[in-house]
Amino acid sequence: MTRYRVVWILFLLALVGALGTQRGLFWAFAGALLMLIIIPILWAWTGVNWLRIRRRTFSKVTQAGQFLEEEFQLANLSALPKLWVEVCDHSTLPEHAASRVLGMLGGNQWRGWRVRTRCMERGRFALGPITVKSGDPLGIYERERRVYNVNALLVYPATYALHDFPLPPTFMPGGEALRRRTHYVTTNAATVRDYVAGDSINRIHWPSSARRQRLTVKEFELDPMSDVWVVVDLQGSAHVSPLALAEADAAQLPALDERAPFQLPAETEEYAISVAASIADYFLQEDRLVGLVAHGKHREVIPAERGERQRTKIMETLAVIRAAGEMPFDRVLQNEVLFLPRGSTVVVITASPDVAWVAGVQRAARSGLRMVAIVLDRASFGSDVGSQDVIAALGQSGAVVRVVRCGDSITEAIGQ
Repeated sequence: MTRYRVVWILFLLALVGALGTQRGLFWAFAGALLMLIIIPILWAWTGVNWLRIRRRTFSKVTQAGQFLEEEFQLANLSALPKLWVEVCDHSTLPEHAASRVLGMLGGNQWRGWRVRTRCMERGRFALGPITVKSGDPLGIYERERRVYNVNALLVYPATYALHDFPLPPTFMPGGEALRRRTHYVTTNAATVRDYVAGDSINRIHWPSSARRQRLTVKEFELDPMSDVWVVVDLQGSAHVSPLALAEADAAQLPALDERAPFQLPAETEEYAISVAASIADYFLQEDRLVGLVAHGKHREVIPAERGERQRTKIMETLAVIRAAGEMPFDRVLQNEVLFLPRGSTVVVITASPDVAWVAGVQRAARSGLRMVAIVLDRASFGSDVGSQDVIAALGQSGAVVRVVRCGDSITEAIGQ
C-alpha cells in the first residue's frame, strides 16, 4: 500500500498544479496518475474474486509423530486470467506450510497442491481460515479476501507398543468381590442359564447345550483385578521443561525425514502423557477395564471401561490436558486412589521430587491396591533437583517401580 499512497500524493500534487496553472502538462500527468489508481484497484479486485478454493483434509484425528495430509485446489471461475494469487493459510498446526503463491492462473483453469506435515505436538489445532491475495503487475495495489472455512484437528499423544507390563504379585480376593454380573463377555464365566431371545450367539455354551438338549448361554462376572487406573501427576511445579535452544532445534529435525523415528520433546510433561497413553492402550488391547485420573487445570476422571470407545475418551483427554495443576500429587492420591476398588491395579506417573507422595503409594498398597510407580528422572531432563530420594523411598513401598529417563525407549524402560 506504500506505492499506492505515493501515487495518490503525486496525483493530488498534479491536480493542484493543473488547477492552479491550467497547463495541459499537469492535466495529462494527473490523468495518467488517476489511471494508475483506478486500474490497479480493478485488477486487484478481479484477482481475488471469481475464485473457488477447496481444502480436503484426509483425517481429522491423527497422532503425534504421524503425518497429516491435505489437498488444496484453486480454480479460476472467470475467463480473465489471474496474474498471481497468494494463498495464505492461517492454521495453528506447527510447521504446517500450506501457503502458496501461484503465478499466471489462466481463465477457467485450476491449480492444485498437496501438503504433508509431520505432527510434532499433541493438542487440538485449527486448520484454516485462508486468505487469498492478489494485485496489479506493478505492485501498486493489493487486495485480499478471507475464506472462513475452519476445520478442527485433534492430535493424540504418541503411543509406544508395550510387549509386557510389570505387575505386583497377585492375591485372591475373598467374599463377594468376584460376584458382580456383567452383560458383556469377560474372562470369568460364572454359570450357565437357559437361552432367551436376544442373547448373543457367542455366549452359547455348546457342551452344556448338547448335554441338556436345549440352548444354554454363559453368564460372566467382573474381575476387580482386571481394573486398571492410570493416575498422571499434572502439577505444574512438578514438571521440567528445558529451554535450551539446541535441544529444541534438534527435536524439530526428524520432521524433515519421514523415515526418522519420532522423538518426544525433552519435557517431563510430554513423557508422562505419552507413557499414560501407551499404558492405557496396552491394557485396552488386553480387554481390561481402564480408567484415568488427572488433576490439571481441571479435575479429569474417566471411569474404568473397556473397548474402543474408552480408548477414544482417554486419548482425547490426554491430547488436550496440560500440566497446569496446583494440587500436590500426595493429595491427588489421597483424594482419588484410596477409594478405588480393592484389587485394582493403579499406575502412578510422576516427575515430582516430593517424597510425600510415596506415603500415599504405601497406604494404597496396604489397602489392597496393586501399585505400579513410574518415575520420570528429573536429572536427565536438565533439572538440578533429581529423583534419587523418591526412587529410594519407593523401594520400601511395596510397589513395582520403573524409571524413565530423557531419551529412553519407553517400550524398554517400562517393560524391562
